Amino acid sequence: MEINTSSIIDQQQTATMQQIQVSLFKKAIDMNAQAALTLIGAALPQTQTSSTTVNNPPNLGQNIDVSA
Repeated sequence: MEINTSSIIDQQQTATMQQIQVSLFKKAIDMNAQAALTLIGAALPQTQTSSTTVNNPPNLGQNIDVSA
């Protein structure tokens, strides 16, 4: 049985190129995900901070009418 070293080297190079392509693809996906999160964060309305108080009446939310 003859072992063709050129064929083995070609297979290794192909495998290496595939690994590089996959890692670049993963990096591109991560960058797109980060950009999407930034856009979503910019589009969402800002929530009130806990330091602001709401002046609701004291009886608001105390009773539930279950006999509709």
